[in-house]
Amino acid sequence: MPELPEVEVVKRSLINKIQNSVIKAVKINDSRLRYKINRNQLKKIIGLRLKKITRRSKCLLFFFNKDIVMLVHLGMTGKFFFINRNNTKFKTSFYYNIEEEKDKKHDRVIFYLSKKQQLIYNDVRKFGFIKFLKKSNLNQNFHLKNLGPEPLNKKFNFFYFKNYIARRKRTTKNLLMDQKFVSGLGNIYVNEILFFSGVIPEKQIRHLSDSNIKNIIKFTKKILTKAIDLGGSSIKDFSSSSGKKGSYQQYFSVYGKKGENCEKKKCNGNIIKIILSNRASFYCPKCQK
Repeated sequence: MPELPEVEVVKRSLINKIQNSVIKAVKINDSRLRYKINRNQLKKIIGLRLKKITRRSKCLLFFFNKDIVMLVHLGMTGKFFFINRNNTKFKTSFYYNIEEEKDKKHDRVIFYLSKKQQLIYNDVRKFGFIKFLKKSNLNQNFHLKNLGPEPLNKKFNFFYFKNYIARRKRTTKNLLMDQKFVSGLGNIYVNEILFFSGVIPEKQIRHLSDSNIKNIIKFTKKILTKAIDLGGSSIKDFSSSSGKKGSYQQYFSVYGKKGENCEKKKCNGNIIKIILSNRASFYCPKCQK
C-alpha cells in the first residue's frame, strides 16, 4: 500500500499535470471498487474546473467549483496515469511501471480533460475508492474526521505527543500506526523511525522518556521529508519511463533486513523480525531499547 510519501508524490505530479483542467467527460469501465462509484455524483463534475489538489493522510482531495470535492484513496494497488494531447502516457509516481497491455484491463475510470488530455484511475485489486463530498461537509466525512495531525505539520510536536499518551497503555509502534494519533504513517516508515529514534517497537508508551518523544518526532519529519524528496518508496520497482527512480528503499536501515548487520557504527547487532499486531516489525535489539 502506498504510504504518505508516495501519495504526496502523486499529489505533486497531479498538480503539475492537471490542476486547472476542465472535466469534459467521464468513462466508467468498472464501478466496483472498495465502495461502488456513484455514477450520478461522478457525472456532476463534468464541465467543472479542477481548482486544487491536496492530500490528507493517504487520501487525495480534488477540489472543483460548485462545492464539490472528489476523495480518492489508492488502496493497495491504485494509481493514476496521465495522457497528454500527443497521446503520450505518463506515470504520476514511481511505484509502478507502465505496461500498456496489462494496464488497460485494470483502467477503472477515465477522466477526459480539456486540451485533449486524460487522467486514468487504474486499480488491479480494487481496494481503492472514489467518493464525492461537499466542501462544506468535508470535516464530517467518515474517512477524514478522526485523523490526527499530519506528521510534517507543526501540530505534531512534543506537547501534543506528551499530552496524547498520558494515561494510555499501548506499544509505541501501535501508537505511531494509529491514524487517530498521527495521520499517514505506515509500517515501513514506522520501523525506520523507531530505529533511528533508538526505541524498540514493543516499548510501552508510558515508559517513553522526553528524549524518546523528541527523537521520534524529529526522525518522523526527517525520514518522511527525505522519502518525499527521493520520490517515495516501495518494495516494488519505482522505475519511471524517464529512468528516474523513487529510491528511498535503497536507504532502508531495518525494514526487510532480518538477519543483516546493524548499519550503525560500533554496533555488532543483527536485525531481528517479530510480528506485532499482525504486522512485521524489524529492529536492532542493541540499538533500540
